[in-house]
Amino acid sequence: MGIFSRFGDIINANLTALLDRAEDPAKMIRMMIQEMEETLVEVRTTSARVIADRKEQERRVTRLQQEASDWEAKARLAISKGREDLARAALAEQQAVEDSLKACSRELTIIEEQLQVLHEEIGQLQQKLDDAKTKQKALLVREQTSRSRMDMRRSGNREKLEEAFRKFDAYERKMDNLEAQLESEDLGRGRSLHDEFAELERNDKVEEALAALKARMSGDSRSDS
Repeated sequence: MGIFSRFGDIINANLTALLDRAEDPAKMIRMMIQEMEETLVEVRTTSARVIADRKEQERRVTRLQQEASDWEAKARLAISKGREDLARAALAEQQAVEDSLKACSRELTIIEEQLQVLHEEIGQLQQKLDDAKTKQKALLVREQTSRSRMDMRRSGNREKLEEAFRKFDAYERKMDNLEAQLESEDLGRGRSLHDEFAELERNDKVEEALAALKARMSGDSRSDS
């Protein structure tokens, strides 16, 4: 069974109120949109038939106008030939055609009015359909947001993660403090055997560099003299 029983129900419906009362708003909006689209197809189909009727009626009006004109021309011809009897018969036929033309013109006016109503109904229905689709998009966004929040909750509690990070940072700081304490205790102590040999090696390299520099300088002075 559909949500709406007729076109007027759709136009007068308060979509927000219907969705607020629905147990499953997403399902409700899908049903609304489906029924609106089906109704829109029906109204457009009706409009197509009425447009076809209008075209046929317009052709009939044109044909009757031509026929009335032809009978008047025949009446004129009969008068010019002195045949008033034929002229009266032609004018009678013309009058009958014009009566049919008036009736046909009235029907055409009714069709035009019907088309105008259908045009307005299609516009109203299309607006309602657009509103429903907009609400559907909003519902989808809300649903996706809710799912994202649920996924975050399932993946773990943020507070617990932050607490674990804090504990890890505290452990790192504790280790840094211990290493700093050990380094501070080494300050002021005598040099190790390794340090002594390293210094000797550095001294040897310095002496070698000094001797090389003196030799170059001595060579330069002899070349100048």
